[in-house]
Amino acid sequence: MRDEEEATDGPTDPRVDPEASPGFGEDPDGLSDIEVSRDVTIGEATPRELRASDTAPVADADVAEKLADLSEGDAVERRRAALALGEHEPSGAIVEGLLAALSDDDADVRQFAVETLGELDAEAAGEAIVATLDDPDPWVRAEALVALDRLDRTRFESHIEAALSDEHHAVRRNAAVSLFKLRGEETLEVLLDQTRDESERVREWAAHLLAGVDDDRAERRLEELAADESEPKVVRSTAARSLEADPGKFRRQFTGGIEGGTDDDPADSRLNRQPDL
Repeated sequence: MRDEEEATDGPTDPRVDPEASPGFGEDPDGLSDIEVSRDVTIGEATPRELRASDTAPVADADVAEKLADLSEGDAVERRRAALALGEHEPSGAIVEGLLAALSDDDADVRQFAVETLGELDAEAAGEAIVATLDDPDPWVRAEALVALDRLDRTRFESHIEAALSDEHHAVRRNAAVSLFKLRGEETLEVLLDQTRDESERVREWAAHLLAGVDDDRAERRLEELAADESEPKVVRSTAARSLEADPGKFRRQFTGGIEGGTDDDPADSRLNRQPDL
């Protein structure tokens, strides 16, 4: 259960919230009465592919072996190596290998390479990560914002701000979270705009972050969202909780997990990924 006093607890993800599922609370007579109103994609990943983020199989491998997997292995081996290299002290060889992986044909490899470069605080990788904001895969772009936020959100502020107009909801959301961490209440206009975003996930996070803005416009918009029956329940409930929050306390407690994690270091969260359905 969410700790209402802990501002780092971001909104729940509607993709995994049972109450946000189509048909929740209804009692249909049969399958013909069930209507699914949102797009659902059923993947075809193998069990081995689904375990690609588990680095245990290469726990005893040295850096050279992991770099070899990263450059020469199959897709699963490359994905696992990209993550596992983050478990070592950064070195020129590791950073070079991960930079090369940013042009991998597999989007997950690119995403995991970006993630690890951010975790390693590989400052030399900053401009290469900026380049991935143009990656064709939105989850790579979203991960790039996590990495840039961790490396130096002030240095990369202009790139983060530009991502507010990205076509994908995860990128827009991550950009807003990073800017909130940097600018605090000065993100009011950005957040107000995002409360009208086409994505309920973006609207939900905008409502969450508005808890940290002490402004009449923020309060009025939250009241509108909380009372808007056309909004999904998760957006309305998030707005209602934000109205009850103390803005100053929220800002002090908000350590900035772009995915709303409650780890000591929110950047360690691996939730910023497209779910394998």
